[in-house]
Amino acid sequence: MVDCRPAARIKPRDEASFVATERACASMGWIYRRVSEHDPVWLTNVQWLAGYRHPRHRVDSTAAALVAAFAKSRPMIEGARSVGDPVAVLPVLHHLLWSKELIVDLSQRLESVSIVSAAAR
Repeated sequence: MVDCRPAARIKPRDEASFVATERACASMGWIYRRVSEHDPVWLTNVQWLAGYRHPRHRVDSTAAALVAAFAKSRPMIEGARSVGDPVAVLPVLHHLLWSKELIVDLSQRLESVSIVSAAAR
């Protein structure tokens, strides 16, 4: 479990909660980790992709074609265009990135030339 909150919002009394949560997680075999700050590029990318997390963005036929198109790594726009009109294809591609069926380096700004590949199965 990851506890994400800005360092500025953590008060001294929160430490007891962190310890209790870590113990509870350990008792269930989970790992507890605190994260205060995220890389701004990564965070922006994840926030963008989160807009496509809903299953309505998954069109099965397009998703299958995209996974096949990115079997070999290539720029995002190139793979999208190989499947169809990017206006229709990119929302599905973004959903697949969110669901990790396709992968991209989120530490770099997400752009049309970002290199995308199919996740290892």
